[in-house]
Amino acid sequence: MENWQFKLLYDGQFPMCRREANWLRRRSRDGRLVFEDISAPGFDASRYGLTNAQVLGVMHGVFPDGRIVTKVEAFRQAYQLVGLGWLLAPTRWPLLRNLADWGYEWFARNRVTIGRWFGGGKPCADGHCAVAADKK
Repeated sequence: MENWQFKLLYDGQFPMCRREANWLRRRSRDGRLVFEDISAPGFDASRYGLTNAQVLGVMHGVFPDGRIVTKVEAFRQAYQLVGLGWLLAPTRWPLLRNLADWGYEWFARNRVTIGRWFGGGKPCADGHCAVAADKK
């Protein structure tokens, strides 16, 4: 998969993240969108100039040139590559962009609880996917 155009860093220990990654993976048949599980043994956030707390706190995406995007922009890039960019296109609009990022930040802080609401059951092994308390 040397011709990838975007890499989504996801938490494979958290059921909702794992489901989303699997759903996108099934739609990424051409290899332009690839995935890296931040909970996998050997994952090293410093390879991207990040800390583990940062990658656990919000969704990150990486371009081949090393540029990193976060939050809803990471999803916009991923959805665009699988032909579903229209679903998140309104979140690019000036007023909705900030609202979408704020909503995502709220979701990220509360994702374990939200996962339980939607039948996520046991949310994480060893508390790995708990969002770090420290902010930027």
